[in-house]
Amino acid sequence: MDRIGAASDRHARAMDAQYALQRHIYDITRKYYLLGRDRLIRDLAVPAGGSVLEIGVGTGRNLALVARHYPQARLFGLDISAEMLKSAQRNIAHAGAHSRTLLERADAARFDPQALFGEPGFDRVYISYSLSMIPQWEAALAQALSVVEPGGSLHIVDFGQQERLSGWFRAALQGWLGRFHVTPREPLFAVAHGLAATYGVDLSCRALYRGYAWSVTIRR
Repeated sequence: MDRIGAASDRHARAMDAQYALQRHIYDITRKYYLLGRDRLIRDLAVPAGGSVLEIGVGTGRNLALVARHYPQARLFGLDISAEMLKSAQRNIAHAGAHSRTLLERADAARFDPQALFGEPGFDRVYISYSLSMIPQWEAALAQALSVVEPGGSLHIVDFGQQERLSGWFRAALQGWLGRFHVTPREPLFAVAHGLAATYGVDLSCRALYRGYAWSVTIRR
């Protein structure tokens, strides 16, 4: 089955090229500025035996931490980069969670959870610093919410607009992020509000660290 599709193949190849080498040092370099990830994981509150999907699993750093926090959870992850999935498989194995984890290569904006993982949906879904790298990020956000089971929740953390930080810092950060094809999504809160209204679900939006990062939680 084609899990990527021709429309996403260019993005997949770009991500593989970018991370073929970077994946080896990604977690060391990113831990200083991908803020709010550990808070998101603590807030998941996964029920015993519950299922967790990470969209944009990257190196598997986050999912390995989820495995440690929630030893009874069933874990799933997808990423468009085959290179990143190599690191994810290794990190999940190091966390001792290989037997309860499934990782697959897929497009965040268009995937079938049943075909991919044999699951109709998930108790918890989260996206950590990936929407800012997904070209069709609004479609990915809608897709993520669509695979949350009733009673479950979707959790997002990503770069904000640095609205309470100095202008020079904001300009410098956004210039730096642009070098890595990262674009903070200014309409994120508005798009989340629209989805919450469509689905009739609870929404919480927060600016973290003076707007350095934005957090979204949607509960079904």
